[in-house]
Amino acid sequence: MRIILIVSPGNNSATSRCQLKFVIFHQSTFIGMLMTHASIVAVAGPSGVGKTTWIAQCLSEASQPAIYVPAGRGDISVELAYIGYRFPRVRVVDEKQLSHLLDTLSEPTVVYVELDFSLDLQLPLPMQESSRRVAILPSSLKDSRWHAWADEMVPGNEIAIFDPAKMPDLWTMSLAGQVFDAPSLDDITNELTGGAYGKVHRMKGMFELPDGRSFHVDFVEGLDGLEYAELNLPRWLDGRPQRFSGIEVVGWNLEGETVAQTLFDGCLSDEAIAHYQHQYKSLVPEAAAL
Repeated sequence: MRIILIVSPGNNSATSRCQLKFVIFHQSTFIGMLMTHASIVAVAGPSGVGKTTWIAQCLSEASQPAIYVPAGRGDISVELAYIGYRFPRVRVVDEKQLSHLLDTLSEPTVVYVELDFSLDLQLPLPMQESSRRVAILPSSLKDSRWHAWADEMVPGNEIAIFDPAKMPDLWTMSLAGQVFDAPSLDDITNELTGGAYGKVHRMKGMFELPDGRSFHVDFVEGLDGLEYAELNLPRWLDGRPQRFSGIEVVGWNLEGETVAQTLFDGCLSDEAIAHYQHQYKSLVPEAAAL
């Protein structure tokens, strides 16, 4: 038997548009959860309400092993990389890896499954029937499909809820190996979230700076400004970074090709990266030994 979820997938293409489509999971993946040491926490809610933030809070307080699965995000998942970098002890996997991992569990483990906002929650899934179902919702939202689905409601960000009949697009782009100087990155993200390339509801990304630091950048329509958070990673000071970097944008009428070109135009050249890295090592000698 197969379980079919309707999801809004990510895509490797920088100019992809989000369309609802079917993603097929084998029932054994979810039945495996019931027959192993896994305890499942399914987390759902609108885009930008704070699902990943709530899971991160749980992980920071957890004492037992944990797994994180962002369901329906595709190959480019900022959430997966963010949780993996912030919590090195947590195993982060996509849906394709989950079934095999469950077979290897030898001790009680909590599995946090973050469901994409576009999932059809009415589908009869064994995972949903057996899991703790948590909906993260604005306190002003009194009735929704998430209320009907959840066992437990947790207050989240006070955001506007868009019309389900006018679902937004999801645009993603890998930025692996790319480096931005801080002023250029500020200009690009402010233009993007300000509506220069379409109406943006949510933007999140991981970006590399020339001094070797990596930042998580988050924007939610209706909340104050852009949030920058430095990731606890070693400074990368030897050529182009060989770790995850990318961006996800949720919105309407997004000009993906223009955004992609703007991002590439803002990236530093090999020569500029080498110059900045040499300069930083000269100013901070101990960094050269890293």
